[in-house]
Amino acid sequence: MVSALTMLGLDEMLARYASNEDLAELIRHRFSDPKDTFKELYGRICFNVLCSKTDDHARNHAAFWDGKMLTLTPAYDICPQNRTRNEATQAMLIKGGGRASTLKTCLAAAPDFHLKEVEAAALIERQITAIAEHWQEVCDEADLSHVDRKLFAGRQFLNSYALEGLDDHTALQNAFRAARDLLISG
Repeated sequence: MVSALTMLGLDEMLARYASNEDLAELIRHRFSDPKDTFKELYGRICFNVLCSKTDDHARNHAAFWDGKMLTLTPAYDICPQNRTRNEATQAMLIKGGGRASTLKTCLAAAPDFHLKEVEAAALIERQITAIAEHWQEVCDEADLSHVDRKLFAGRQFLNSYALEGLDDHTALQNAFRAARDLLISG
């Protein structure tokens, strides 16, 4: 297994320069099944934004090496970060110098993962719907108290900052707000 930090040729002192764009370029050339890997990694980036996993640094992405090609490992270390305010940033750059924890930033990165904007928006909407549909079940399984559920709902999961600058995606905004309301009221 090799971390994205290692794949990108960065040491700990340069980790802040780790970029999902650069990781996508590596996927293009060195991964088996790049098309599915692009979609999977893009989905993970979006989910990180939706659940406030902001410490998505390059050690939290990895691949298996078979001696010839790389294959993305299952996702791990998914831990929503406490948020006392709305604004947040991701540890890894998402697009260019942008690391804002917003869906707008995610949608801007979609072409790097060979996704059209409409495909990316549909993927994000499916994630939002899945979060809302499985919220109670997952909270029950984790044995979260009513207080903890309220703290996670709308603060870590589906924080309204994710909608910042997303003015031209009404359907996505509406799905997000409806799901967020469901989490908060549940």
